[in-house]
Formats: sequence, structure tokens, C-alpha cells
Amino acid sequence: MEITTRRFLLRDFIEFDRSQFLSYQADPRNLTFYGLDEASPEHAERLFETFQTWASDHPRLNYQFAIVHRQEPYVLVGCCGLRRMGCDTDKMELGIELAPTYWGRYAYAIEVGRALLHFGFKELGLDVIFGSTVSANVRITRLAAWSGATVVATRPGSLGLSDYGWHEVDWQLTREQWEHRNRV
Repeated sequence: MEITTRRFLLRDFIEFDRSQFLSYQADPRNLTFYGLDEASPEHAERLFETFQTWASDHPRLNYQFAIVHRQEPYVLVGCCGLRRMGCDTDKMELGIELAPTYWGRYAYAIEVGRALLHFGFKELGLDVIFGSTVSANVRITRLAAWSGATVVATRPGSLGLSDYGWHEVDWQLTREQWEHRNRV
């Protein structure tokens, strides 16, 4: 499975991506917004294995893609996806994670987010795409606002995150909101 944008290729993970994925997952900057239970090499290894399993599922319910530059298809920029995991068939959770080296670079997350929203609403026929982030993650908060998503809930942060006074913010974007934003 592949999605192509102007600069990026969003593709299923391959074994070659493993070391780069594990490396950026271990970067202290990347671990800032992870709970204690998620900030371990074992957790990152399990994620990578899960992503590869999802790619071979039939029918496919979860899409987690490696983000690579089209000109450098073996240099991992990050990962992104739409995940159904226990949701209704018309809803999926969106997630984008860039390796810290690529944070704040040339609207990477916007380009990737735009492609995922199009894929979800047009190709998968979703009615709702939603997500969750830590209140301190201003990059994702700005991306959700840019897309036209609305905040639907806030809740206490997970173990470790609430110690910093952070909370979880849930947002969603409906197909109708997305279509209206694309018409305007």
C-alpha cells in the first residue's frame, strides 16, 4: 500500500526501516510526550511488529505507514496512519509522528495530514477521523486546528504526563467539515 504526495511516499513498513524507527523512537525529544509505559525500546519494537502485522491483515483495518522522501525512499522521516482499533466502521484515528530531526520542517506534517485525510474520507469512505494528543504538544494542536478539527473532549493525562499538569485532548473532523473546508 502506498500514498504519494508532492514530496513524500507513505508506504508500508519494510524490514529496512526497523533500525531507523527504533532509533528515532529512543530519541529523548521524541519521548517527551510518551507515558512511562510507552517510553521503552520494547514498546517501540512491539509497535514496529504491530505495523508489519497490520499491513498483512485481510481485510485491512489499520494503516500505519512509513513516511519517506520520494527521492530518498530508504530514509525514514517518521510514520503516520489511520487506525480503526475498536471503532465503528465509519471512524478511524489519525496519527502522525515525525522523527525529531524533521520537526518544524517545511510543513511536512501538513502535507502528510492532507494525504491521510483525503485517503480516509475519499478512499476509505470514513465519516469521522479523530485523534488525541497531549495538551503540551502544540505542533499537533496546530495541525488539528489547521485541518478544521474541533476539540470534543479533554481528560486527565496518563501516568507521568499528569505530573506535568498536562491533559489529553481529543479532537475530530467529520467528512462534512472536511468537504466544506476544501470547497472554501
